[in-house]
Amino acid sequence: MPLYKTITPNSQTTVKIWKISESYKDLFESVDLKPKSLERVLSMKSEMHQRGFLSVRKLLAEFGYSDKDLFYDENGKPHLKDGKQISITHSFNFSGVIVSDSVIGIDIEKQRDKISIISHKFIDYEFNYLDENDADYIKKLTAIWCVKESLYKLYATPGLSFKKHCLVIPFNIDDNETVAWIDYKTKKHRYNIQFLEFEGFACAYAIA
Repeated sequence: MPLYKTITPNSQTTVKIWKISESYKDLFESVDLKPKSLERVLSMKSEMHQRGFLSVRKLLAEFGYSDKDLFYDENGKPHLKDGKQISITHSFNFSGVIVSDSVIGIDIEKQRDKISIISHKFIDYEFNYLDENDADYIKKLTAIWCVKESLYKLYATPGLSFKKHCLVIPFNIDDNETVAWIDYKTKKHRYNIQFLEFEGFACAYAIA
């Protein structure tokens, strides 16, 4: 399937989402990989991960980039050779890439009831406004996870904790936006967050 969705939060930032319906073979034959990426994708044990990896390269092409334009630093954060900021995500049959002049982070997650079992591992402050009886409880938990994951990718600092250092201000699912903070050591940073839902998935992206 071609590009699923394009979002332009501002004049310097673009989000592109891909719905992965192609086979591994079709994706593999349609992208040009540098040797390191080829070695990486061939070593993956899950075809779902392989397809996710390759679909990200399809998204790069939508931005006018190739696999050769992408590299990772020592913390695993992706970068583009032209200096633009980039963040990458994939979950099941969706992948997403955000490119901007600003520092950014993005995450996509499938909305599943099992997230409530692990919520205590990534939520602290947010329990003050969450209600387990809320019809949107699972959606809100998933959105919070996406927000914190996007902040983690944006900040790219070893030792940052979802639970201790990332705070998501109260929001409604219909709002499609909120504010989040990173409170880490002696520094506090405020971020504008936008989120959306599609086909049982949540996506959030943070822009510095």
